[in-house]
Amino acid sequence: MSNFISAEQLGHSFQDNWLFKGLNLGLNAGQRMALVGVNGAGKSTLMKILSGKIQPQEGKVVGNKELRVGYLDQEPLFDAAQSIAEFIFSMDNVQQQLIRRYEELIEDPNADETEIGKLTDELSNANAWEYEHTIRQILGTLGIHHYEQKIGTLSGGQKKRLALAKLLIDDPDVYILDEPTNHLDIDTIEWLEEFLRIGNKTILLVTHDRYFLDNVCNEVAELENGKVYTYKGNYSYYLEKKAEREAMDASSLEKNLNLLRKELEWMRRQPKARTTKSKSRIDSFYDLSEKTKNGPSKNSVELNVKIATQGNKIIELHHVDKSFDDKNILHDFSYVFKKGDRIGVAGKNGMGKSTFLNLVTQQILPNKGKVIVGETTVFGYYEQKGLQFDESERVIDIVKNIAEYITMADGSTISASALLTRFLFPPAKQYGMVSKLSGGERKRLHLMRVLIKNPNFLILDEPTNDLDIDTLNVLEEFLLNFKGCILLVSHDRYLVDKLTDQLFIFEGEGNVRVYNGNYTDYRVERDEAEDAKKAALKAEKTKSMAAPAPAPAAKTKLSYKEQKEIETLEKEITELENKKAVINEKMLSETGVDELIQLASDLAICTALLDEKEMRLLTLI
Repeated sequence: MSNFISAEQLGHSFQDNWLFKGLNLGLNAGQRMALVGVNGAGKSTLMKILSGKIQPQEGKVVGNKELRVGYLDQEPLFDAAQSIAEFIFSMDNVQQQLIRRYEELIEDPNADETEIGKLTDELSNANAWEYEHTIRQILGTLGIHHYEQKIGTLSGGQKKRLALAKLLIDDPDVYILDEPTNHLDIDTIEWLEEFLRIGNKTILLVTHDRYFLDNVCNEVAELENGKVYTYKGNYSYYLEKKAEREAMDASSLEKNLNLLRKELEWMRRQPKARTTKSKSRIDSFYDLSEKTKNGPSKNSVELNVKIATQGNKIIELHHVDKSFDDKNILHDFSYVFKKGDRIGVAGKNGMGKSTFLNLVTQQILPNKGKVIVGETTVFGYYEQKGLQFDESERVIDIVKNIAEYITMADGSTISASALLTRFLFPPAKQYGMVSKLSGGERKRLHLMRVLIKNPNFLILDEPTNDLDIDTLNVLEEFLLNFKGCILLVSHDRYLVDKLTDQLFIFEGEGNVRVYNGNYTDYRVERDEAEDAKKAALKAEKTKSMAAPAPAPAAKTKLSYKEQKEIETLEKEITELENKKAVINEKMLSETGVDELIQLASDLAICTALLDEKEMRLLTLI
């Protein structure tokens, strides 16, 4: 199978250090590849090169010139004066421009119904209704509604979701996604997983979300020490095979070291007048020396700081209310934190999770009620927005501003420099400027600043954003053994499942549900409740269809818009029924496992869409 995109002998350096050199990588049609590696390994740089955003210093990227490559940057750039509609809907796409005008008219309460009718016909003639449904679903799911809003007024998270929406709507031949789950809530991440799995999409992505990796990707490429190691399979398979490779590398390294010791003894015994044969052996010695220098690196972040002693009174919230303007964030909420509490904070974006954390830490005050913090409670607050560093300040000074020496878990003290080394900041980086740190390195420095205060109550607001998986694994291990309280906001389902045994679920309108269990427990329970609700609706629908028709009640005359919607729904239902029949027929004749899985997925989506449109039709007629 020929590659959609091929990287050949790529080399690229950053601040005089080679990120990679002589690197080769291919991406085939239908391949869903995850790119993993530690912060600073060059993952984002490699993705920018493959997407054509930057040119490599060495080597080349080969691909079909007609290939449409969509790239999602970690920090997308926009024209602040442009509206959402101007960004989303391409001028050269006729269907998108029709849909844009239609959506604007639907939002306008004073819209001309004649114009709506005319536009409805144009959409039908352009076969754009299915596309319109897809666009509306994408924008709605990602929380994008006000199409005339200027992009400059959006938050960083809203901009990231807008860039993702544009890419999904454009549906490129190749998706290159750098941390696509950042700034998404868990429900939206699960929707995105399903969206990316449907169809034969070609994907290269970087993400720290291990559930997402497992559910979306069928191959993993690890960028380590300038080399790429590929593994056919999902993330779980990659972990297994990586462990096997590292064990083999360690064995080979030990053999090389033993041989090197013998050769070193021989070198020392050699007289100055060397024969040709000796010269050959000397060359081999230097080759072997280079191999041992480049042996597997086992550097990892070390987290073992001391935890401050905690008293009986930790934090108490009594009948707390909080609102902004007309938006109710918290209503009559009470909770008394106990020793060892490990609580996840869940809910859709915009429900007030970060506001709740600021209430707990008393950065903001409630409108009503009380927040009482115990005298011995020491907060360690890892904020989503990160620390605002002085770009001209040295890395080591960021730490020394808090403490020259830090107390560790065993009671010993170490210097700021030694602790930075444990956090994978070697001396060259410690005395360098903050401006030279990558996004992930800044997050690691932020985490270090939180922990050196020896907290006994950790509050973590999206701690996984931009941290590499290796650092996350160490952080998880530290948090599992942490004896204080943990309050965690994260869209990383794996992290929430592993670290929490209770949830505060923000349901909107100020309601917060206290749930005993982790996220998977909650999701299973919620899905079962939704399935039961759907079954009840279906039973009611069947009963109403079987029962004799009741005497017609007085009904308000349908508007022109509703009449047109009925016509469109009837047509779409017929098309979906035909599509469902075709899929069923294909499943009977298909024998390939992958093809059957794809067909089953298509059938489930088709059936769900059909049920949705039938229910909508019933409400109109």
